[in-house]
Amino acid sequence: MGLVQAVVGAVGGVLGDQWKDFYTVPQGLPSTAALFAAVPQGTNAGRGSNTSGSANIITNGSKIVVPEGYGLLLMQDGAITAFVAEPGGYEWRSDDLNSKSIFAGDGIVSTFITQSWERFKFGGQPGSQQAAFFVSLKELPDNRFGTQSEIYWDDGFLNTQVGAVTRGSYTLKIVDPILFVKNFVPASYLQPGKVFDFTDLDNAAATQLFNEVVGSLAPAFSLYTNDPSKGNRITKLQQDSLGFAQSLSAAVEQGYQWSSDRGLAIVKTAIVSIEYDANTRELLKTVQRADALSGARGNSNLQASVAQGIQSAGETGGAAGLMGVGMASGMMGIGNMQQPVAPAAPAADDPVAKLKKAKEMLDLGLITQSDYDALKAKALGL
Repeated sequence: MGLVQAVVGAVGGVLGDQWKDFYTVPQGLPSTAALFAAVPQGTNAGRGSNTSGSANIITNGSKIVVPEGYGLLLMQDGAITAFVAEPGGYEWRSDDLNSKSIFAGDGIVSTFITQSWERFKFGGQPGSQQAAFFVSLKELPDNRFGTQSEIYWDDGFLNTQVGAVTRGSYTLKIVDPILFVKNFVPASYLQPGKVFDFTDLDNAAATQLFNEVVGSLAPAFSLYTNDPSKGNRITKLQQDSLGFAQSLSAAVEQGYQWSSDRGLAIVKTAIVSIEYDANTRELLKTVQRADALSGARGNSNLQASVAQGIQSAGETGGAAGLMGVGMASGMMGIGNMQQPVAPAAPAADDPVAKLKKAKEMLDLGLITQSDYDALKAKALGL
């Protein structure tokens, strides 16, 4: 009973010549179509062509072609009686006790499907009438997400709460068609002519997924930015679509069990925009400024600032101004940048120390002889 694999990997004209009448995927489907009924093909100069408005009910001896990228589900009275994930041609035989009921192949979906098959397989011998449906095993694009107001999460790098408005899209994949159909798809879509599309605005089940993704964005951002392997930088989000997809998929699975309960997984993401709130923008500016002035570049910038300060003090304050800058530089440790540590400075009221400092400045040409004489007289109390 069930399906017999008649042709492995057969396509197009070969089956058109061999099988004049068979069921397969309808033409003109959108790339986002996830589940739809099989349609019969009629003869057309030895090639198949769609016949519209036909039922998806197969009987003993019916032929079915499974194209690449699709899985075939047969159902009777709401129960799954067969599943195929291997492309090729199959024949339904209700009286063949040796025919296989499941063809999962060796791909990534096989491990998921085998487990679900054992849970949901049809009990007893099925009848001769079976309803045939195709499930897309491809990545389904153009699933949008977005927030109307800021979402907030704790950021490990900035060490505070940050917020942003964001929007983007993700690709979705059905990793377990049996779970997907049994636990998620409404019965109204298990009818001829109906197409389950995740991007359909009238699809209430798809709307539920959208709401769950939006509800998982804040935990996903937190998972991504607080992962040490990501560098804890929210600015990397738009450059790492695969990494953020893993964080988003993990957050969705933790909150809503997409994979384990529904057979769904998020594969890739594309963040179109992130608009941070005012506080986060100020924090990011501060971090960028600190990054720019870190290391040798920061030392060079600080040394240039000190030199400018000495020049300004010399122009406006004479020797006193230069002495003040020198004392301030010593207190801030500026004079020690990239230099060996100097001995501790003598006490500030020691006249010998003051004269020694003034003499050094005179020798360096920083002050004039008259400036030195004035400082000498003041230090000696003359």
